[in-house]
Amino acid sequence: MANSASSKGWKKVKLGDVAEIVGGGTPKTNVKEYWNGKIPWITPRDLSGFKGKYITHGERNISKLGLDNSSAKLLPKETVLLSTRAPVGYLAIAKNEISTNQGFRSLVPNEKIDNEFLYYLLKNNIEYLKSQATGTTFGELAGSTLKSLEFFIPPLPEQKAIASVLSSLDDKIDLLHRQNQTLEKMAETLFRQWFIEEAKEDWEEKPLAFFGDIICGKTPSKKKPEYFNGNIPFIKIPDMHGKTFIFETSDSLTEEGKNSQINKTLPPKSICVSCIETVGLVSMNVFECQTNQQINSIIPRKEYYRYYLYLLLRSLKELLIAMASGGTATLNLNTKNFSNIPVPLPENDILIRFHILVESLFDKILKNQQQILTLEQLRDSLLSKLISGEVRVKF
Repeated sequence: MANSASSKGWKKVKLGDVAEIVGGGTPKTNVKEYWNGKIPWITPRDLSGFKGKYITHGERNISKLGLDNSSAKLLPKETVLLSTRAPVGYLAIAKNEISTNQGFRSLVPNEKIDNEFLYYLLKNNIEYLKSQATGTTFGELAGSTLKSLEFFIPPLPEQKAIASVLSSLDDKIDLLHRQNQTLEKMAETLFRQWFIEEAKEDWEEKPLAFFGDIICGKTPSKKKPEYFNGNIPFIKIPDMHGKTFIFETSDSLTEEGKNSQINKTLPPKSICVSCIETVGLVSMNVFECQTNQQINSIIPRKEYYRYYLYLLLRSLKELLIAMASGGTATLNLNTKNFSNIPVPLPENDILIRFHILVESLFDKILKNQQQILTLEQLRDSLLSKLISGEVRVKF
């Protein structure tokens, strides 16, 4: 059992007693009439890096004909979507009628449970859900297993009160994410206007290495456990997804680990670019750090190069991927080729004026990300206490 709340009035229920568990499906991909319709169709990939709670659509839609000729189901709004294979544990709530592929077991709540409370209940028990998955190639959480899982839940009014507290924090987090998306788009628009639409033909091109020191990361020896679990962030590609600035990393180095890597340490606000397998992610580190060998980074030689280079590299994703293909199965943009990427060199006064113009936008993005991190920590702390009944709310 995942939740041992014994609070007065809380009842132990099986998920199958409070929600209908519905699987998904994929229409035949070679039948064009099954696709590009009006029915949103969600796959686990659509939830990879998804920051919100409610989802309206994914990358693809299916048609009514595709729905009728597959095991996909039309799910009502407020259905809780749970990925149950490759991987287990992605969560979202349908904001409108939606369908999914077979990577989901979706939960349509009945009158016994609030849909947002159900979402937070599952969110608080992701590791437990993962532990119930079976399979050798990849874990899968069967529908029959999901139905039988037991949890303690409070009366409906208290469920709604708990969900309201957690939702208020999620709403603030979502607002800050949307603000950052707007700020970044503003910076991208200015970059496009200044350096693409108004580019001058007499600007010469210089290799990327002209603008800064290029550092290819490296992983310290795994045979030296004393190199890891310290206070120095160690950036890997999963740490970069959806991040303008990187605050947190899944791994870290000790001083000994850092010092074992000569000339691999990056000062704050270096520009990190993923160059192997997943190519073209661009982020900046907040703290002094190191990266693994899948990331090439630029330490700008002049402060007013920083955001120009960041936005330029963001705009060059397709080029970076093309350069990394090289006819091999795994994308790999090596440091030499990365260093030689041709970059227009505008006059210094243009770069300085542009830097001054966009710096305030990136300062605001940084402050918002700091606030998001604080709110997420508060929400996660409250989540386990509220869902377990350790902390009660008035209702």
